[in-house]
Amino acid sequence: MTPAAAKPPHHGGKDQTTSVTVLGTSDLHGYIENWDYFKDGEYDDAASNDVGLAKISTLVDTVRADRGSASTLLIDAGDTIQGTSLTDYFANTEPITETGEIHPMAAAMNAMDYDAAALGNHEFNYGLDLLRKFESQLDFPLLGANAVDATSSKPAFTPYIIKTVKTKGNKPVKVGILGLTNPGVAIWDKNNVDGKLKFPGIVEQAQKYVPQMKARGADVVVVSAHSGTSGTSSYGPELPLENASTQLAETVPGIDAVLVGHAHQEIPERFVTNKVTGDQVLLTEPLNWGMRLSVMDFELKKVRGQWDVVSASASLLNANTVKADPEISKLVAEQHQRVIDYVNTPIGTATESMPAAESRYRDTAVMDFVGSVQASAVDRALDGGPNADLPVLSLVAPFSRTAEIPAGPVTIRDLAGLYVFPNTLFGVEMTGAQIKEYLEYSAKYFVQTAPGAPVDPATLTNADGTPDYNYDMMSGVDYDIDISRPVGERIVNLSFNGAPVDPAQRFAVATNNYRQSGGGNFPHISTAPVLVNQQTEIRQLLIDYVVAQGTVDPADFAENNWRLVRGGVPVFD
Repeated sequence: MTPAAAKPPHHGGKDQTTSVTVLGTSDLHGYIENWDYFKDGEYDDAASNDVGLAKISTLVDTVRADRGSASTLLIDAGDTIQGTSLTDYFANTEPITETGEIHPMAAAMNAMDYDAAALGNHEFNYGLDLLRKFESQLDFPLLGANAVDATSSKPAFTPYIIKTVKTKGNKPVKVGILGLTNPGVAIWDKNNVDGKLKFPGIVEQAQKYVPQMKARGADVVVVSAHSGTSGTSSYGPELPLENASTQLAETVPGIDAVLVGHAHQEIPERFVTNKVTGDQVLLTEPLNWGMRLSVMDFELKKVRGQWDVVSASASLLNANTVKADPEISKLVAEQHQRVIDYVNTPIGTATESMPAAESRYRDTAVMDFVGSVQASAVDRALDGGPNADLPVLSLVAPFSRTAEIPAGPVTIRDLAGLYVFPNTLFGVEMTGAQIKEYLEYSAKYFVQTAPGAPVDPATLTNADGTPDYNYDMMSGVDYDIDISRPVGERIVNLSFNGAPVDPAQRFAVATNNYRQSGGGNFPHISTAPVLVNQQTEIRQLLIDYVVAQGTVDPADFAENNWRLVRGGVPVFD
């Protein structure tokens, strides 16, 4: 596609020009209704966003009515079947692999007449059997040109499709949709895909398939890429680039537009110049959870009997401007209510309220609860084996700033809101020296703050864009984090059982599969000897603890073992 300004569309008659619209969603994460299962109420945030496919469906219907349904396609850029209590329920509590029940996301997307969806990395969280079952329930293909068989390197999913769009009184337009997933799957879901699937680079696979699509007559090429635009990775150089959509647009000739996913950012319209052809490539990313719908419009002109894209534009529609589609709501109503009833089932009692609001900068009971449950599970798994005498430490990250175990009845919803990812439990062996380096890396999360300078919790954390889930705190050892010191020199007074940690001492460290597989690029942990791989969701371990104990009492697990200091003076009382 040439720059829109340099080559405006010609309107010399309907036989000379036509238009095609491609609608896009991404990172739906199981949201269908405008509902927060963790809060047990309508979804709401500071920006007054609404979420869910039911509202997106209304927007889709509006665009189809305006542009014409025959010339409008609907695609998705991945992360569909993980992220809410709804998706957890149909993966774990009543898995579709056992019941045969239609997954609510499949039912909703089928009813909305999706044409294709790319695979997101979270599609692999529950294992390949569930993903394949979900795939079999769809009326449209799941695309993953860079998800290949680990042995044969042949495509494990459909790489691309070419849709024929009819035009009035003229030859049809062929729209190619290429789907690309994230190479990080090889790390993040190693236990589900290792030895089964490989994930080549996004750019490399596009270079392979875009020419094939053009050779098969694709007039318009749209890439649905579960990959952000930043050009960065959350892991090291051992895998291809994580957020490669900009590089994709810059380096692969023949792409007209990229529907961007994965980054949970809002990009109404952005143009990137392809370095090979000089053409402008359109990028757009709809906000996650069904908050936005991307609308990509392509103007085409007939050149030597073939359609040529002469301009492209994109905009975002906001889900909070419309009501939910009653057809979609009715379709999933029973499943939606079943999940609400399930997550609101009390399973025990808490002796006091344990909020997570301050967990990222202060040692809190609710994080100690998670750490204690993890450590106990690893300790039990080691019992009777050669490593039974190793001291067990535990790593936890503050996933949610709004989570709370309330005083009184504790429900499944409370625990799911505390641990929002389907991570499984691992135990690895690390030395005292490695633990020190690990904690130093984690402590880069804090903004360096001089002694005596004012401290604002709102701006103290997330240094250099580090997300909350990539800050780990450790139980089982005592330490201070001196935020007045530079990164790499912050961990002081690291001790175990009242004595300085011996650099050579061996420890068992409880963690999750995301961290163990390299998520966050922490040192040592991905190469540490694996002692325990329980394949049990940590969230389920928390539920099991409450069911078994009946009571959640901080006296059983809370310990103030770490704190922020400046020059030995605590930052917070």
